Amino acid sequence: MSFKSLFSKYLPVLFILFAVILIVSFFAVKSTDNQAEIDSETLEEIIPEILYDEYGIEKDNYLVEASVVRNRQTLGHILGQLDFSPRFIDRIVREMSEHFDPRRVRAGNSYHVYRTNDTLQDLQYFIYDISALDFLKIDLTDSIEISRGEKEVTAMAKTASGVINSSLWVTLTQNNLNPELAIKLSEILAWEVDFYRIQRGDRFKVVYEEEYVGDVSVGIGRVDALYFMHHGREIYGFKFEKDTVSGYFAPDGENLRKVFLAAPIKFGRITSGYSASRLHPVLGVRRPHYGTDYAAPTGTPIYAVGDGVVTEARFTSGNGNYVRIRHNSVYDTQYLHMSRFATGIRPGKRVQQGDVIGYVGMTGLATGPHVCFRFWKNGQQVDHRREEFPSADPLHEDFHEEFFVIRDHWIEVLEGIAFAEEQMPV
Repeated sequence: MSFKSLFSKYLPVLFILFAVILIVSFFAVKSTDNQAEIDSETLEEIIPEILYDEYGIEKDNYLVEASVVRNRQTLGHILGQLDFSPRFIDRIVREMSEHFDPRRVRAGNSYHVYRTNDTLQDLQYFIYDISALDFLKIDLTDSIEISRGEKEVTAMAKTASGVINSSLWVTLTQNNLNPELAIKLSEILAWEVDFYRIQRGDRFKVVYEEEYVGDVSVGIGRVDALYFMHHGREIYGFKFEKDTVSGYFAPDGENLRKVFLAAPIKFGRITSGYSASRLHPVLGVRRPHYGTDYAAPTGTPIYAVGDGVVTEARFTSGNGNYVRIRHNSVYDTQYLHMSRFATGIRPGKRVQQGDVIGYVGMTGLATGPHVCFRFWKNGQQVDHRREEFPSADPLHEDFHEEFFVIRDHWIEVLEGIAFAEEQMPV
């Protein structure tokens, strides 16, 4: 029989055999894939997820003791209570110095001791919380390894609002909001709002981020948008960052930052305003008071309200310790009764807006700690609270299109926030 005849006779058989081989191979590969999936799932069940705490230490492997530093307690005292020898403690303190000054251990700060979870309970880690974010870790698992770390921070988007009946700080506190928000708003609106003249009925809305370590708030992060009604005037501010531009801008792109701050201290109260005839609290006679007195605790920082050059920094019997700043050919400012000058403040020193130039005191003719703030315009003293100051550079028109999109979004968000009335004390 010829080859061609044999091939024709057994072709169907060869075809069936080839098909069987393909089917068997397919199911073999599929079975292998399924087995791999099963093995992977089994491994996940066998190997549990390792969980770490905020210090980067495995949670379930240790017995943890939490304590608080007591008054007049040093790091040496604490480590001594853990049965370390004086020589070993001295070694730890010396090696720690490049990460943290052990003399700066503060009463009230917490620390944690990690021990092995067995009958020996050997000390493995010592953690000291430098702040809400920073910590010092002493690793004793092998030799001694000391490091400084930072806890993981989570930002949570939030909104807040309120109607003011007394002060912004009180309103935030009584509405269960973080009082630090008052500082953020005062910094953003420092050129627009006189926080010493806030009145009943002023109101605000704000969109911001609050930062947390675990469930504990550690501060206010970025403020995205705000609305503030002050003496019937509506103020909007929107955060915009692009290239080298960063700041808060009004709906039309005007900069909320002005040439001058509204006041030389952040918090306090006005005890005496600008007047042509005021009864002097020390001399007991009526005389002009061409300034504004801001009362605050001794040591409160005093800020330069604008860029300029210090022309005077000295003491006189009436003014006490005072600083005078020339801002330009038109404006000068003066700050009286300081307890002391800030480091480096002397005639000829160039300062920028917001620089600390001194600290509140009661030197000279003063009955209590305050700063008397005086403002000159073209050589004449004027009431700075009645002046209209120009803004810093507005947002360049090249950024307007992008800014207006952001602005419109945040306006819609702000309009959706209802005002929370201040909770009055029972």
